[in-house]
Amino acid sequence: MNRTVLFVEDEDRLREIGKDYFSSEGFIVLEASDGKQALEIFEMNKIDLLILDIMLPELDGWAVCRRIRNESDVPIIMLTARTEEEDKLMGFDLGADEYVTKPFSPKVLVARAKMLIKRAEGTIGNQNEIFDLNGIQINKQSRQVIVNNNELTLTHKEYELLVFLIENKGIVLSREKLLNQVWGYDFFGDLRTVDTHIKKIRSKLGRQKAKYIKTVIRSGYKFEVANET
Repeated sequence: MNRTVLFVEDEDRLREIGKDYFSSEGFIVLEASDGKQALEIFEMNKIDLLILDIMLPELDGWAVCRRIRNESDVPIIMLTARTEEEDKLMGFDLGADEYVTKPFSPKVLVARAKMLIKRAEGTIGNQNEIFDLNGIQINKQSRQVIVNNNELTLTHKEYELLVFLIENKGIVLSREKLLNQVWGYDFFGDLRTVDTHIKKIRSKLGRQKAKYIKTVIRSGYKFEVANET
């Protein structure tokens, strides 16, 4: 089944190039030139991936990302000509999964999109395991995370980060290690990206379960489960 990409970019040439490359790879490509139009198209169609420029008329990319994250965990790749670290952290804090700086290679963008969709659909690696750790249940086949009988809404990167921590429970993992394993070796992001995602995961887990993700000073993080009384 062909996947549908919503490409949101106010520069006509970049949008046309993106459409050509994604279409040649079998994607159905919908286009929007401003934030308001993007939200309207998103509401009317089943979107499998959102490629979202930050500097948009009507509504900027951050506002669009925030609104979509309130109702959907669709994979989001954000595009920007700005390279400031705070901008990238803002995008990740709002729930973006990837961050691509202009100018970019269309081929690389398509490759990242394919990998992100595979991860979102759970088609990478062994997805048949179920974790159950003191009230935290993770079904890798359905990508569900349940805490105290309540299903959590996690972004794709939050989910992958939590699973990686759990799969390596008891091991101290540096921020570099987490960044490379969850975001990929070709991701040139700031180490604070990891801290931002850990903070959001802890908040969603709740106070009782958040304590399992331990901060190891000057080293990184460790998932460690203690018996509850």
